[in-house]
Amino acid sequence: MGGLAEMTARGATPGLLEAVADFVDLVDTLRRECPWDAEQTHTSLRPHLLEEAHEVLEALDNLDEATGEGIEHVCEELGDLLFQVVFHARIAAESGRFDLGDVARGIHDKLHHRHPHVFGGAEQGSGDVPTEQVLATWERIKREEKRRESVLDGIPATLPALARAAKTVRRAASVDMAPEPPTDGPADEADLGEALLDLVVWARRVGLDPEEALRGAVSRLGDRIRAAEAG
Repeated sequence: MGGLAEMTARGATPGLLEAVADFVDLVDTLRRECPWDAEQTHTSLRPHLLEEAHEVLEALDNLDEATGEGIEHVCEELGDLLFQVVFHARIAAESGRFDLGDVARGIHDKLHHRHPHVFGGAEQGSGDVPTEQVLATWERIKREEKRRESVLDGIPATLPALARAAKTVRRAASVDMAPEPPTDGPADEADLGEALLDLVVWARRVGLDPEEALRGAVSRLGDRIRAAEAG
């Protein structure tokens, strides 16, 4: 059993393959026949990819998961983001570098390999695995795959400071190298948001740049972690 029948047996929506194939054909047509699409490159599409990703996040922010209100907007924005993925794959296919099938196979194999608690067989178990262990295993496998020397390798330097800080701390925690948390702090997201906002207001009052201040603190944390790894 293969193709659509196999996907349907696994619970995929009937018509899924046809819908994807139709969309890929449409992108091919646009690439050939639309002047704007025909002149795009991986580089020229960068701002569009970023914009579409932010629009997905905005749709998610406005989604009420309990009632489903706003879900049609999420669906629409995911479609716009999917267009970027298929478009980049189409451009790459023109030079024989990779195509959408390579993208799908790559992420399939990656996720399969990084979930040994799901796909590892009976000897690795498939029961309840603590989330912390799952994350630690993910980071270890990822580090081995990419032959990284540090747990921090691969964190984009261009991330906003707060996102970079969160990712750095999470990576460090996966190898028991995260800084100790403060003894007291906000109790929930609302309180945390207010505390962060207070710091931004204070920084503005005294003439400091909170983004650069946090970026510097994360860099210093990274230096300490890399020194500990080396030594």
